[in-house]
Amino acid sequence: MIHSVIRTAVMGVALMFTATVTLAEETFVFTAIPDEDETKLVERFTGVADYLSEELGVPVRYVPVKSYAATVSAFRNNQVQLAWFGGLSGVQARRLVPGSEAIAQGKEDPAFYSYFIAHKDSGLEPMQSLQPSLEGKTFTFGSKGSTSGRLMPEFYIREAFGKAPDDIFSRVGYSDNHSRTLRLVEAGTYQVGALSYQVWESELEAGNIDTDQVQVIYKTPAYPDYQWTIRGDVDERFGEGFKQRVTEALLSLDDPELLKSFPRSTFIPASNEDYEPIRKVAEQIGILD
Repeated sequence: MIHSVIRTAVMGVALMFTATVTLAEETFVFTAIPDEDETKLVERFTGVADYLSEELGVPVRYVPVKSYAATVSAFRNNQVQLAWFGGLSGVQARRLVPGSEAIAQGKEDPAFYSYFIAHKDSGLEPMQSLQPSLEGKTFTFGSKGSTSGRLMPEFYIREAFGKAPDDIFSRVGYSDNHSRTLRLVEAGTYQVGALSYQVWESELEAGNIDTDQVQVIYKTPAYPDYQWTIRGDVDERFGEGFKQRVTEALLSLDDPELLKSFPRSTFIPASNEDYEPIRKVAEQIGILD
């Protein structure tokens, strides 16, 4: 009798464990590059998780990460199945995970651009092209893996001066995200910085920039940037047609508050081929092998 009770209890625990594992396996997990303050990212992507869970009929969870490289690693290791990448991080991730696809991008993303900003004490004024007056200044990029905060600004700097940033500026730094780039230049820690135009515009609209201390001095030419990338094996894990359902859910997202938090007006279809210009630039300046 005692043995029977024990056996039943053990079986019950085993069934509970199996159910827990099954539930975990059925949770669709995604992440995003940490390009802004973490508080903003958690608010934005928790809302996206709730939306996707309702649309897909499965539990969906957003997992924040601490760096661009960690975002790519989580995708590579199948810790997440979907990610909101920048142009460069998306290219890196898809190279590491055969079969993964860019499936959606913001309407604004095919023609994205960066701002160069400068502290008032730098003496720099707005310019139509990158000028020799930039030489000898202190300069901060965003993350080393950022498209709008590092890759494309560095490309245009090299194109204009024929030299690497370390040979142009007196000091070069990496702030880790666009918000921090803005604050470092605003405070005068660096004289010049490069960041996403959208972060600047959002902060400006919110009244969070001291325009007596910092201003935009240069706008880069346009290039493709952010996108949603999904692993190619999600249909095997979540059922036939799941990738298409995720794609349709993202393209159908029309919640004004969620879209504004990106900020994007809507999402449109994307493909891996859209980001070939980013791959070529990254290879050209030695970021991709």
